[in-house]
Amino acid sequence: MSKVFSLSEAASIALHGIILIAREKEGLNVIKIAERTSTSKHHVAKVMQRLVKAGYLTSQRGPSGGFSLKKKAEDISFLELYEVIEGVIEISTCPMDKPICPFDKCIFKNVTSKLTLEFKNYLQEQTVDQYIQ
Repeated sequence: MSKVFSLSEAASIALHGIILIAREKEGLNVIKIAERTSTSKHHVAKVMQRLVKAGYLTSQRGPSGGFSLKKKAEDISFLELYEVIEGVIEISTCPMDKPICPFDKCIFKNVTSKLTLEFKNYLQEQTVDQYIQ
């Protein structure tokens, strides 16, 4: 079945994982994050290390180690996390990235750029602290 929108597993791990980490008083390790997100611990480790490298998390090795927030939860937007994993969201007028359209008006009526802008704005408005209970 086709989907108009889909989120990559890596982006999902980043968003869900950082919220799980923010909810914990002590660090949360890869195994626990993988269990709670039902994903591969290897994939979780890769994603979390990218967030460490980007300055959103700190990591500690060892039996009592794990990941913890390096920034305040209210200062971390979903857009920042998404773009660390997927790259900067580009708003394009043409879904096919064609410089010249063979028609006098877009057959998609720029719906793809509107949806992309709406998604980007949504991610910008969401911060990690909004999901900590």
